[in-house]
Parts: sequence; structure tokens; C-alpha cells
Amino acid sequence: VQLQASGGGLVQAGGSLRLSCAASGGIFSDNNMGWYRQPPGKQRELVAAIGSDGTTDYADFVKGRFAISRDNTKNTVYLQMNTLKPEDTAIYYCYAQSPWAAMIGIKTSWGQGTLVTVSS
Repeated sequence: VQLQASGGGLVQAGGSLRLSCAASGGIFSDNNMGWYRQPPGKQRELVAAIGSDGTTDYADFVKGRFAISRDNTKNTVYLQMNTLKPEDTAIYYCYAQSPWAAMIGIKTSWGQGTLVTVSS
């Protein structure tokens, strides 16, 4: 699966953005999908994940503010980000995880990253 992330940009604190990650190749609906982020000077961290069955999981620091969803007819996963804070500033990466990769705990593919900057 090849991934193309988009939707990043500059937004004021309290604002919203929606990230998209379009997949091509493979069987999108079979894959777990998700988003990581890497703030400046920090390690990459998990933000949200959505399983092939639609179950979702969120990092504590985005619960209640971000929502992950997928549209299997468009081979796209979304991250709706609301009430953005300056500390949400990061490069956001989407990933795909095939069923076999899930069994051994690795990710199959990564998107190229999209920059989100939240100004105070």
C-alpha cells in the first residue's frame, strides 16, 4: 500500500484541520490505519488508530479533540483535529498495517508526512 498524506497547514490555537491519507495498491479495507506525529525535537508518537473493523484508539493527549475515520470506498483515512493547541505542532504521518504485519507488530507503509503548525 502506498500512502499520500495531505491537509496540513498553519492554524490558530482553537482552530481545526482535517488530515487525509489516500492509499493506493493493496486491499485498503484489510489494513489497520493510523496516524503518528513527530513534534520538533521529539520522538514520533502515536496519535490515533483505526482497525480494519472500525475500532478506534487514541492517545490520551488527543482524546475528545481528534477523531479518526476511514472511508473504504475512497481508500482514505482521515484525522479530524479540533481545538488545536500549540503543542499539537508536528509533522503528522499516516501508516498502514496489513493483517500479517499486525501479527508481528510492524507497520507496512508510511505516508510522507504533512506539517501542522498551530500558532498561539
